[in-house]
Formats: sequence, structure tokens, C-alpha cells
Amino acid sequence: MTTQDNNENISGFTTRLHLDKHISRRFNEELEKVRTLVMAMGDIVEQQVNDGLSAVLNADETLAAKVIERDKKVNDMELAIDEYCTQILARRQPAASDLRLLVSVIKSITDLERMGDEAVKFGKNAIKLAKGNFAEEEGARPLVELRHLGKHVSETLNRALTAYAQMDVEAALNIIKDDNVIDEEFDNISRLLVTKMMENPREIKNSLRVTWCARALERIGEHTTNLCEYTVYLVEGKDVRHITPEQVNVKMKS
Repeated sequence: MTTQDNNENISGFTTRLHLDKHISRRFNEELEKVRTLVMAMGDIVEQQVNDGLSAVLNADETLAAKVIERDKKVNDMELAIDEYCTQILARRQPAASDLRLLVSVIKSITDLERMGDEAVKFGKNAIKLAKGNFAEEEGARPLVELRHLGKHVSETLNRALTAYAQMDVEAALNIIKDDNVIDEEFDNISRLLVTKMMENPREIKNSLRVTWCARALERIGEHTTNLCEYTVYLVEGKDVRHITPEQVNVKMKS
């Protein structure tokens, strides 16, 4: 997402939730800054996920090392945004949509940081897989399946970040409803890898590493769903966590 896109999204967001109606211009600026910081963190995490997956699929040790090294930046951003939100809460004592914004931000950056941690797992396993020449072995079909799952998760994350930036509740709800697709793809890879380990015990270590990468993708999918739930909460003020898609539909109509 480009800087221009981010600026346009923030402008539309501000108008939609009436965050530009405060007497204090400084308060408006603080809320807009929070949004800008979260979207910047989201861009970095998205890049981490894509680079980490690429490192695994291409046995790229150099890229894997960069992913691991960049994790500190993600951690630092979480701490900085968290502290900034805490200061706003203490000074402004916000209510209504302002309070929902800060609560959703604090929750969102936690999920983004955890996605960054999952990306680090890609990096660490990529280095080990590269040394084990897993991609060169016969029957490397698990990597093909991993690529497919990774593409799905990456696209879903991008859609979720866009929905968050644009406050698009409909897009967020669609992602929430499709959460089971990622789970099914993960189950398919797991079964494939178990079969591979049974057929060739010498590949157990490498197969486990691919399994851990698939698990990381599945968890990133879960955190992505959480981001969408925060989008719904922020815009509509409705908590749709821990309920079925059918229950979500009922709650959104109530």
C-alpha cells in the first residue's frame, strides 16, 4: 500500500468516525498519528511475512537472515505505539469512537507483532532447510502446497490491512467468514507431510520444519482474522470474537 493510499484511507477514516470534531486540534493530530503508525507497522509485517515465506521456498539464507534481523524493528514499533496510546488515554480520557480506536489499535499491534514472530520462524527454518537441501529432494510437493497456502495467507493479510485502513466492515466480515479455508489447507499439508515422513524417515527433520512453517502460516491467518474483528468493533462497536459466522450475521443485524 503506497503512502498516498494510506493518506487517502486515513482521511476517509477520520471523516467516517468523526475524529475531526474535537475542540483540540492536537487531539485530532494524535489520533491520526496513531492510525498512521499502525498502518506503517502493518506494511512492515506484511513484508516480513512475504520475505520469510520466500526465504523458505527459495532456500534463501541471506533473505532469511534479514527477516530475523528486522524483527527488532517490529517489536520496537509495538512498544512505541503502545506507549503513545497509553499517553493519549491518560491525557485525553477518550470516549465512544475515540476510545474504540485506541482499544482496537492496542489489540491490533499485538497481533501484528505476533505475525512478525511467525515470520521469524520462517527465517530460522529456511536456513535449516537450505542446508538440508529439502527443495532438491524428490517428492518436494509439500513446498508446492506451502507456496499455495502462503499465497492465500499473504493475499488475505493484504485484504485485511486494506479493510482496516478503509474501515471496510463488509470486507472484514468476508475474511472472517472464510477463516476455515486456511485451516483446511493447513490440514492438507499436515497430512501430506505425515505421509512423507512415514515413507522416508530420513526426511523427518526437514518435513517437521516445513510443518512448522505451515503452522506459522495458519497462525498468521488467525491473527489476520483478529484484525478484521477489530475493524468491525471499531466501526460498528460490536464484538464478533469467539462466535461462529452464523452468529456474526445475527449480531450484525441486531
